[in-house]
Amino acid sequence: QVQLVESGGGLVQAGGSLRLSCAASGRTFSRYSVGWFRQAPGKDREFVAAISVSGSSTYYLDSVEGRFTISRDNAENTVYLEMNSLKPEDTAVYYCNGAINGVDYWGKGTLVTVSS
Repeated sequence: QVQLVESGGGLVQAGGSLRLSCAASGRTFSRYSVGWFRQAPGKDREFVAAISVSGSSTYYLDSVEGRFTISRDNAENTVYLEMNSLKPEDTAVYYCNGAINGVDYWGKGTLVTVSS
């Protein structure tokens, strides 16, 4: 099992930047594929970004491609989501997800609010 805790959310103006962190507990964190998802009030949760176990492959939602960057530091048991050129439509609760052998683990989320 792994426990995930997100942090770094807050209020930022459009065009600004924010860096989210997902801190994990567990000795096998380096074996997990990790992704970020987001959910706005009243809307479905959607995929944002993911990173492979090795960190060599990354995947992004089309609307964040080129603006967001996902990375991981396995030695620190942490995954990051660097968000640049933020837009009001990026406003949502962002969740960290870890997956191994078909089993998913979720954090409780961190709120990102982008104002105009």
